Formats: sequence, structure tokens, C-alpha cells
Amino acid sequence: MFLDRATIFIKAGDGGNGVVSFHTEKYVANGGPDGGDGGDGGSIVFEVDGGMSTLNAFQYTKHYRAEAGTNGSSKKCHGKNGKDLIIKVPKGTVIRDKATNSIITDMYYDDSRFVALKGGKGGKGNARFASAQRKAPRFAQQGERCVEHEIILELMTIADVGLVGFPNVGKSTMLSVISGARPKIANYHFTTLSPNLGVVERYGDSFVVADIPGLIEGASQGAGLGFYFLRHIERVRIIVHVVDISGHEGRDPYEDYVKIREELRSYSDKLSDLPELICVNKTDLLGEDADAVISEFEKKTGKKVYRISALLHKGLKELIDSLSDMLKELPKPEPLEYDEFSYDIEDNSEFYISRADDGAFIVEGGLIEMLSRNVILSEYESFRYFQKVLNDKGVIDALRRKGAKEGDTVVIKDFEFEFIE
Repeated sequence: MFLDRATIFIKAGDGGNGVVSFHTEKYVANGGPDGGDGGDGGSIVFEVDGGMSTLNAFQYTKHYRAEAGTNGSSKKCHGKNGKDLIIKVPKGTVIRDKATNSIITDMYYDDSRFVALKGGKGGKGNARFASAQRKAPRFAQQGERCVEHEIILELMTIADVGLVGFPNVGKSTMLSVISGARPKIANYHFTTLSPNLGVVERYGDSFVVADIPGLIEGASQGAGLGFYFLRHIERVRIIVHVVDISGHEGRDPYEDYVKIREELRSYSDKLSDLPELICVNKTDLLGEDADAVISEFEKKTGKKVYRISALLHKGLKELIDSLSDMLKELPKPEPLEYDEFSYDIEDNSEFYISRADDGAFIVEGGLIEMLSRNVILSEYESFRYFQKVLNDKGVIDALRRKGAKEGDTVVIKDFEFEFIE
């Protein structure tokens, strides 16, 4: 089975909590706060594995969670950091956010490594909050809690040349002859159920050729196998359109060519604009009519065609030479272009206010999430800090502008407060 698309869930490790602790030891008076910090959570990291060619490893395992950091302890002991979770993927895997379909990263290179989610930061222990004015803080910071995200892994084959055409036109045979690839070959439709790659050597140079599973009419709208594999030719620099010129399956070679061209155009303008070579295969089955049939086909397309018989290894050298020369003139391949997207970008100064059905004012946003980690509302000094930040950051003024008056209810996280002027 070949799997080239998978949906999984990823979650970075939560940060460990800081602790409240005071140094106690015989003969030592007023030892002071000694609560240690919590450990940082592990990150989610993607790495390319050169030995992988499919996403089959993700068929049954759907949830990937990095290790959480442990809590701090007394004597200012720091909690243990959680281990990063390394997720191996094949070269060419594109990672997308499921909710927005935005590209997070393109694992394009052999050594690609990407931190998709950073582990949660560990909370500070009470020893970190001691000062000349606050000698015995009885509060500590909670570790940062991380959110699980649903992502899509999408494998897009990286090759210089893509072989396209209807099923059973000889693409697999052609690939096996011009390269060291050994695809499964048989005389029936859809023998190729996954893209096959082969490296073609020419006078010390080399390039990669991909045999894309056979397309059919309507593939760009979801018909047949081709719809699932059209993405695998999005990265190629040249398309080689392989046509069965013999017509022995009852199809018209020129109509085949036009239909596949239309499928490429319907799927993507970029694909239809790629440089193209037309290759007519199975010329050995035409007999004495070969020149007339091929000339007529060439006249209809208005383009030069390469005559080959992959089975008899004829005409392939000229095709390979032309491909090699064309690739030298074309720009080098690059990863996909996409707008930067990150789960870790959070504005800790942002907040917004809404009204509940009962008239209460609800305050939410990055500022509130940050404050919820930094304060313990049941502790007097910590609560004073909480009130000061709300005032300094403009939350109190914003509530007034929204119409909050003396005695109104304000909801922040799981707590309700009475608004006091």
C-alpha cells in the first residue's frame, strides 16, 4: 500500500510547574524561599529520513505528543526538561495546518529539520519572585500548557522529469530501461499504484525521473487514480507526455494527448505551462505504417515528437540527450513558496472584551493567558500583581469604555469579579 497523505495530531510537552517552598534546616533561621523552576516541555520536531518513501508509518498512529517537563522542587532544584519528539518523514513532505490549509513547512532537502511546536516553558518557583520588598513570596508560576493541533502530511515527489499519460502506455517500462528503477510491470490498467523514481545517468550528469500513475479523463475532478497523484508532478521541471501510438487498445493517440493536456490544465495552470516533450511509444507495433501514423500525429500536435519503443530499447538516447540539455537551461528546483505560518506566534499584550447573555463582561486573549500562568489569585501578593497588570495594560479602561459600572460582573478565565470603581 502506498500512502501519500495522512492526518495526524501533534502536541508539544507542557512545561512543569514552579513550586512554593521555604528552606528549613536545623540551626538556620529564616531560610527564605527556595522553590525551584519547572522543566521545559519537549518540542515536536520533523526530520527527513532518506530511507522513507511513503507515509505508511502514519496510517495507524495518529497522536504524537512530546514529553512534559517535570515540576520543580525544594532547594531551588530545577525540574527535568521533557524530551523532544522527533517525527521522521520522507523527503518532499509538505506539512499543512488542517484548520486553515496553510503550509507550515516544506521538507524539501535531504537534511531538512523543522521545529513545528516548541515545548511549553517551565514555571518559575517562588525563589525567583523574592525581592527586597517581597522577602517571602508564597506563590509560583505554572508551567505553560500546550495545545494539540491537527495537521496534514502530504508527500510530493521531488523529481526533474515527470512521465505522464494514460494507463498502460509504457511509462513503467520506459523508466526501467532508462534508469535502474524496477517498477512492477504488467499488461493491465493501473499496474502502477504509486509514483516510481529512477535516476538517469548521462555522461557524468544525472537527473531524476518520476513515473506518475496513469491518468484518465476526469482525473482532475477526482476520477480514477490520477487525482491522488497529480500533486507528484507539481515539482517537476519537464513533463514527458508518453502516448501509445499503436492504438491497440482502441483509443485514438491524439485524443489521448489532448485529454491528458486538459487534465493538467484543469488541475493547475502551472502544470500546463511546464516545458513538455511528446514521446510516442510502441512504435514497433505499427509495422510499415509507422512513418505515416507518426507524421499525422505530429501534424495534429504541431510539435516535434520522439519515436521510441521502450520494449525494444529504441529511440531512447535522443530523448535522454534532449532532456539533459533542457534541464541544464532551466532554473534549479526550489521548495514551495508560501506565507509564513507558525503556531508559536502569540501576542501577550492582546485582549478583547465580549458580553455574556447574562450581561457579564468576559475578558479573553493572549494577555489573559499569560497572566493566568503568572498569578495565583488566592494569594494576596500575587492578586495585587494581577490587578496592577490589568490596570497598566488598559484592561480596566477598556471595560469602562464597554460600559462596565460599579457592581457589574467581570469574568476572567474561571473566575468572576465584581467591577469596582
